[in-house]
Amino acid sequence: MTHDVHVPLPTARYLDCLAADFDRLRSVATATDPGATVPSCPDWTVAELVRHVGQVYVDKTHAIREGAESEWPPKGTADAEPFALLDRAYADLREELTTRDPADPAGGWYAPDQTVGFWIRRMAQETVIHRIDAELAAGTEVAPVPEDLAVDGIDELLKVFTAYAVSEWPDYFTDTLADSPARTVDIHALGTKAAAWRVTIAPARFTVEDGTGDAPTDLTLSAAPPALLRDLWNRRATDEPSRLTASGPEEALTQLRACLTTATQ
Repeated sequence: MTHDVHVPLPTARYLDCLAADFDRLRSVATATDPGATVPSCPDWTVAELVRHVGQVYVDKTHAIREGAESEWPPKGTADAEPFALLDRAYADLREELTTRDPADPAGGWYAPDQTVGFWIRRMAQETVIHRIDAELAAGTEVAPVPEDLAVDGIDELLKVFTAYAVSEWPDYFTDTLADSPARTVDIHALGTKAAAWRVTIAPARFTVEDGTGDAPTDLTLSAAPPALLRDLWNRRATDEPSRLTASGPEEALTQLRACLTTATQ
């Protein structure tokens, strides 16, 4: 197996992506009916999507300043005007992310990395996914996700969200994994920023290794990084064909998707 370990992006790159995707999210949402449904999050309207992103920003700002995430929803946000909340919260978050050292301590749910740098990465990835939500709700073209950000987002989804969640909160995955045969899934992001991961799924187990190898695998998935990110995050339009190439049993793909969905809810 190859072992090219994924290296997170430079801090400046995350901050640039965060700014671009925030601007795009706000612009698209402003031009969209606030009562429109978000197809990728059908329980939300556009107004609720905007409020949610603002609440996330408030919460993470609190995690950096106070060393722990706040109550949910953060105090004073439930009835706030969505766009006013979004603007205020983003300005506060941006100040924290750009004036502190990435190595500075910060609270959060991910025990292996309790730093500001973790939230810099997480907020860049959070924002690109939710700007796609806004675009899907508006019925407008989804702006391309840069390949480097997409590869990093896939890595985060597999390792930080799913593998960590299965190890820390296995009860949430009982229905999905209890009777699982041991399976391996090779995932390939194709392009100038090519990357690959081998996922092992078994009862109470979801592990991720960088790279793949010549050993047989049960399921192989491949796509360009932006398409792969959107597919694994279930951020395709209702009538949009999948650009994912899959080789292997459908039940293996269904189980992978179930794990990803549970981990990100």
